[in-house]
Amino acid sequence: MNALIEKYKGIHPGIVLERLLNKKAISQRPFALSIGEHPQTINAITKGRRKLNIALALKIEEKLSLEEGSLALLQTYFDIQEQKSKTKQETPNLSLLRKVLFWDTDITKIDWQKQSAAVILRIFERGNDIEKDEIKRFYKSELIRSTLKQNTRKPYTVYKNKEQA
Repeated sequence: MNALIEKYKGIHPGIVLERLLNKKAISQRPFALSIGEHPQTINAITKGRRKLNIALALKIEEKLSLEEGSLALLQTYFDIQEQKSKTKQETPNLSLLRKVLFWDTDITKIDWQKQSAAVILRIFERGNDIEKDEIKRFYKSELIRSTLKQNTRKPYTVYKNKEQA
């Protein structure tokens, strides 16, 4: 694999193209016209708003004397990276958790792994048995045990003043 691909793997090829054009002191508009493309197309690609198709990638690679297929491969790696990030993360069964427990956030945007301690504490403090069972199913029992053990916050109680007793 060539150095360009290894160096920029997972980055949109338009960003690489823009960098190459700047490095060679070539303006986008004249470059686009020289390869028979609309300047708006090249601009959209360099801003990452548009994908780089294979036919256009071959034209650009020929004009800039790049290895054939390198920009097309960068687009493929970028698409793979984008798809991986879109893949939905594993979540507990949200139909069993009341949304009111997460009143201060969007329940669909919670990172269940990074925010596990906060979720566990909230469910075990305010949740019902069904919600607690779902959290026990989702998280490992050791994680739940250690999180609850580290909890230093006292439950909400009403204390009587010693003078009033």
